[in-house]
Amino acid sequence: MPRLTAAGAFEVTLTPLSLDPPADDAARGRMRLSKRFHGGLDATGAGEMLTGMGAVAGSAAYVAIERITGSLDGRSGSFLVVHRGVMTRGAPDLLVSIVPDSGTGELAGIEGTLTLIVAAGRHDYRIDATVPDAA
Repeated sequence: MPRLTAAGAFEVTLTPLSLDPPADDAARGRMRLSKRFHGGLDATGAGEMLTGMGAVAGSAAYVAIERITGSLDGRSGSFLVVHRGVMTRGAPDLLVSIVPDSGTGELAGIEGTLTLIVAAGRHDYRIDATVPDAA
């Protein structure tokens, strides 16, 4: 299976959404994700995120599902990713995986991970994936 590796920058916009049922405290939240990826992944991302804040500063968690649509290393299509992020007193643990069998178009059958890097005010990504050979 061909290996696809891409890196670049992305912008993200988070829009607060209401919880249903409404949150009984300020510790939980819900957001709409909108992203624009540049570089080897030339795409947009759209999804939804749920958040939870711990009682200690720097402790929190989030989960999200996002559809990424565009081109990866010249192959067009879309795929879903699932985010699982936990921060324990400022120490992050983040895993973003491509959802199995979610690829469309030339990205059908894609498998892999998406690494998000947030540092010095920048948002960068690295994607490591494989796709089946074209039939």
